[in-house]
Amino acid sequence: MSSLSQSHKILFLNTLAFSICFACWTLNGVLVTFLVDKGIFNWSVVEVGWLLGIPILSGAIFRLPIGILTDKYGGKIIFSVLLFLCSIPLFLLPFADTFWSFAVLSFLFGLVGTSFAVGIGYTSVWYPQNWQGRALGIFGMGNAGAAITTFMAPTLLNRFSESDPINGWKWLPITYASVLVSIGILFIIFAKNKKPAGDSKNIKTLLTPLKSARVWRFGAYYFLVFGCFVAYSQWLLPNFMNVYQTSLVMGGMFATMFSLPSGIIRAFGGYLSDKFGARKVMYWVLGSSIAISFLLMFPKMEIITAGPGVLASESGVITAVSPSQISINEKAQKVNSKTISFENEDAILPVKTSWQEIVVKQNQEVKKKELLAKGITQIKFSANMWVYVILVILIGISWGIGKAAVFKHIPEYFPNEVGVVGGMVGLIGGLGGFIGPIIFGYLLNFTGLWTSSWIFIFIISIVCLLWMHRTIINIMRTKMPNFTRGIEHNH
Repeated sequence: MSSLSQSHKILFLNTLAFSICFACWTLNGVLVTFLVDKGIFNWSVVEVGWLLGIPILSGAIFRLPIGILTDKYGGKIIFSVLLFLCSIPLFLLPFADTFWSFAVLSFLFGLVGTSFAVGIGYTSVWYPQNWQGRALGIFGMGNAGAAITTFMAPTLLNRFSESDPINGWKWLPITYASVLVSIGILFIIFAKNKKPAGDSKNIKTLLTPLKSARVWRFGAYYFLVFGCFVAYSQWLLPNFMNVYQTSLVMGGMFATMFSLPSGIIRAFGGYLSDKFGARKVMYWVLGSSIAISFLLMFPKMEIITAGPGVLASESGVITAVSPSQISINEKAQKVNSKTISFENEDAILPVKTSWQEIVVKQNQEVKKKELLAKGITQIKFSANMWVYVILVILIGISWGIGKAAVFKHIPEYFPNEVGVVGGMVGLIGGLGGFIGPIIFGYLLNFTGLWTSSWIFIFIISIVCLLWMHRTIINIMRTKMPNFTRGIEHNH
């Protein structure tokens, strides 16, 4: 078998395993929502938030050690062990009957999230430099596993619960566990082990790259494009159900429309990074993230403010008052009365309505320029659901391209430490997935706005773009001082 076809086989196995692991990793987003919705468990909003976050947390914090183990022992061994070990807590989940037992098992099966660090290290050793962006981009398509859960799990739960409404849900974790075991067996039979060159390093040498500010900068980008992606793949379901009153299955469909394209486009992001360079792609990604999150920040709202009123054109006595006019000394002045309109419920742009409310009575004496009817302006913004869905899909796509661009950087700068650097960057990104819903929850409580989470995204996007731009300017000053000095003198 040629070396490239062997590489492609490993890439296929890695991507398949990562997709299934990602589906398991985001399982609680649907399962816990279902269990609370049906009253099977009476967990509080805070407890639900923790159960959504715990698997994401364990999958994030163990990425670094798993990345080190992958560099040391090779991907076949680590991936196989991981798949078998994570199936055990899923098989045990049906026996969980308290919050704590559910939380502990969630923490243990959440380790499937570390599969990312294994796959990144294991994929990169099989490919040459000019293929790294594409190969890691294709592997990263496994993110679409989140869509498997949001799309299929609500339907499976409804199906399992038809004959047994109380215990039917227990078949879902068993199904997931069985699939993990099957993939583990495929790995043992078909995968071939390989480690990066210079693998006889001790832990201290392996951890040396983490002193580089570059690793932390990549981590910040990944916090946005991956961490916030994971956070929203769970947060969008309650968001749609609360703001747009969708059903569980419909909300799941919309969440899938966000996570599926974002996962699949990642391979295209790898191709773009190989062709145009990862830095150029990151400029585009961060710029579009700022623009789209800005548009998503505006909530459904209704603003009522003072508008143009009606002032007396002369002094005198009010001789007649009707909803459409006021007469002073028999001289009529027009008043705009309020009209009720229902046709603008789904308008895409804000809709303005103005009217005037009369504040004077018949036979009242008024002076010139005295207020006769106060003006009221109402601005209604319905935050059209379909526009919202399209913008959410677009930001998901731009993050998907960004995920590939971040990981194109790593083998370029750290060719022999892809596992450990990828693990660290993945850890920071995974922590974004854990703390994202918690921050979103606190912002929602504090502001009362579901769109407050997009304000957070807007700020993070700006910080990342400024950090990247400043770094590039500093590099240019160091590498080409005369060129930059010339630019500064000319302007």
